[in-house]
Amino acid sequence: MDTHKVAVTGQGIVCSIGHDCEEFNSALKLGISGIGKLENMNLEGLKVNVGAEVRNFSLSRYLLDKSYPVELLSRVKSIMRRMPLIMETVVASALEAFYSAGLSCGVSTSDRMSVLVAGSNFSQNLHYRTASRYSSSLEYLSPSYALQFFDTNFVGTLSELFGVHGEGFTVGGASASGNAALLQAYRLIKSGYADVCIVASPMADFSPIELQGFYNLGAMGGIRFEKDPKSACRPFDKDHEGFILGQGSGSLILESMESAKRRKVRVLAEIIGGSIVLDGNRLSDARVQGETSAMLKALKDGDITLGDIDYINAHGTSTPLGDEIELNAIKSIFKDEINRIWINSTKSLTGHCLFSAGIVEAIACIQQLNNGFIHPNLNLNCPIDSSFRFAGKQSTQANIHTAMSNSFAFGGINTSIILKRHES
Repeated sequence: MDTHKVAVTGQGIVCSIGHDCEEFNSALKLGISGIGKLENMNLEGLKVNVGAEVRNFSLSRYLLDKSYPVELLSRVKSIMRRMPLIMETVVASALEAFYSAGLSCGVSTSDRMSVLVAGSNFSQNLHYRTASRYSSSLEYLSPSYALQFFDTNFVGTLSELFGVHGEGFTVGGASASGNAALLQAYRLIKSGYADVCIVASPMADFSPIELQGFYNLGAMGGIRFEKDPKSACRPFDKDHEGFILGQGSGSLILESMESAKRRKVRVLAEIIGGSIVLDGNRLSDARVQGETSAMLKALKDGDITLGDIDYINAHGTSTPLGDEIELNAIKSIFKDEINRIWINSTKSLTGHCLFSAGIVEAIACIQQLNNGFIHPNLNLNCPIDSSFRFAGKQSTQANIHTAMSNSFAFGGINTSIILKRHES
């Protein structure tokens, strides 16, 4: 029987606009865009050279500024030897979330703690580099590759780092993976199978093959904005041309309200509902019916009305079809409420973080719920539908209480979650 309320008690992030939650919150308020020329990714002739990279991040340097336990730092050093940047960033985000939640490693209830990692195909660039280097001399391949190419390497690494002995798995749903993992954690806690869930998602680390595939599909934009990269991501603007790749690793700690109260920790927000709905469609074209169904079922699951929603953190990818379909779906549900509810897209600042987008954007929602502001929706000069109450080009003070966060994905995967500010 679903009886347990679900709290968010910890958050952590490493993305293009902040290497922790404090930096991220500041960038959201100031409307800082992380989008620029791609400097670190292997493009190999790809026409598009615009994106929001994680720049100048080093886990060892990051840890110097943190006051984590010495024993933990020693374990991090041992586990993370020769790990790639993608693992460094997700571990950093998980550490921030874990300790901001007031948790400690090796507690006696570790079998009531679970690890969920959002996404799939994390190591595409590793595969590409390894194949290029060792295809003619396979006998020299490092044995560690046999562990690293599995997505579950991220589950194992986090479970070893934090001493977790409960359930653990990856949750793949393309660009909806973050929300899908949050939903699975929410259900584990609500149904009593776990007290605490670490929900983490690594940043995208694609090879030139995946990037070219997105471009050939017509999904990736940016080519018209190479001289002005920060203008490239423009959700709901008539001049949008495609999604702009973003990199970001994010982590959230979900916990039963009973556990949070027992530990006397701050509750950052509550997750009160959510849903995941399929279109019955394997392609990349968004459909109004699936998105509408996901939002309606999330509202029903949260036992709230249309009037309770103050803010929608839209999927808003800056693709012409995706933006139009999402607005049509929102309008079909909320009708006259659309001139009251704030509509926004974090992707105008962070780019599209793909499988981690849901977690990155849930953190953005939590920051706004708790700090009384709406971050800018950059580059929205000429809306495709002016009947909506879109966020402006500057931050706006706003007292928002309940937010809906949407993530929709290729393959007809539609997700929506409902976050509520906690009233202590």
